[in-house]
Amino acid sequence: MGRGWAAGPGRGAAPLAGALTAERGGLIDALVADTGRRAESELEVDLVLGMIDRWARLGPDLLAPVPGTPAGPPGLVIGGDHVPYPLVAVISPWNFPLLLGLIDAIPALTAGCAALVKPSEVTPRFIGPLMRTVARVPELAAVLAVVEGAGDVGADLVGLSDLVAFTGSVPTGRRVGEAAARAFVPAFLELGGKDPAIVLAGADLERASSAVLWGGTANAGQSCLSIERVYVEQPAYDAFVESLTAKAARVGLARPRPEDPGLGPLIDPAQAAVIEEQLADAYAKGAVARCGGTVERLDGGHWCRPTVLTGVDHSMAVLTQETFGPILPVMPVADADEAVRLANDSAYGLSAAVFGPTEDAAMAVAARLEAGAISVNDAALTAMVQEGEKNSFKSSGLGGSRMGLASLRRFVRRRSYLVNRATGPDPWWHQ
Repeated sequence: MGRGWAAGPGRGAAPLAGALTAERGGLIDALVADTGRRAESELEVDLVLGMIDRWARLGPDLLAPVPGTPAGPPGLVIGGDHVPYPLVAVISPWNFPLLLGLIDAIPALTAGCAALVKPSEVTPRFIGPLMRTVARVPELAAVLAVVEGAGDVGADLVGLSDLVAFTGSVPTGRRVGEAAARAFVPAFLELGGKDPAIVLAGADLERASSAVLWGGTANAGQSCLSIERVYVEQPAYDAFVESLTAKAARVGLARPRPEDPGLGPLIDPAQAAVIEEQLADAYAKGAVARCGGTVERLDGGHWCRPTVLTGVDHSMAVLTQETFGPILPVMPVADADEAVRLANDSAYGLSAAVFGPTEDAAMAVAARLEAGAISVNDAALTAMVQEGEKNSFKSSGLGGSRMGLASLRRFVRRRSYLVNRATGPDPWWHQ
């Protein structure tokens, strides 16, 4: 594989976008066959098209050579350029197969790298239509490939690549990071989350309950950015739970057809088992389901309706371990201090949400949270907005920001040229 499409960044981007648009229906059908949901599959394809357009527009300026400017002693000029890593390995999960397979590959290609993508073996059907698309763009076909297989294939890629971008669970991410360290190559790890939402007294509870419901159940909660626990100041607790429960109970399941309104199925049966274990643990310790509450076997798959849990605390796995399902445990707190303490009582620090009576009140709480992206008076905004540069906290990830303009520069090394244009006697450091 040779240099990426972006020795001039726009060159392959426009043809790829056109080819993807032509293959849009086939990509969506393949995603639906593996995931059972249509609305999110359509969104995946459209987000990828937007991503291609964004990097094609922004890439040339971000990657332009740095002009020489005077610096240090008289006569010294420093300039520079950006050198892409030759081969980037992208190891991606099953919850958004196309989007997360390309979210690192597209900026890597724009930076001038070649990319080798290893998607999850749970959801491989999009590979066929994607590679048919790539084959229509000769300059891209030379620098982008997809390999199929399980974890052992991903492990092999680490030693073959010059940089690794991994999205997945914390345990697997740790193994990838350790392998990359042994191979002495950079690793960017986007790992799990247990995102909290904090609702302060005086907040707009209708807005908060709608946002939390969306943030916790989009894609049936199968997102690292999902809201997975909610802390509500005591004066607002009962009204918030009532509003959230009423709205959650109205959300159905997307069946018998994937295009029907409602939540799609749980994609991976192994994750369905984790959800069942967490619910059983919570019920054994006194939790109550206000709606939903079980994993159902329907049409040969696993489904879970939006589930609002009360009577919960941090002795329960559903408050402390990643769930990856449409489960919303809601816990009352005495005040903002207790909410912050509980929100930060976690091994995770991906993102969070705060709802307050005023923006200033919400921001004051947000500034105390140990997480990389805080949605204020909304939830899970980083799922839809790519411009906010952020870093993961704690075990939720390692490495440069996937969001914002800094994302592109993860895939290049900065090279400086220090030119001495001085005339006359030798400089003092030659003495």
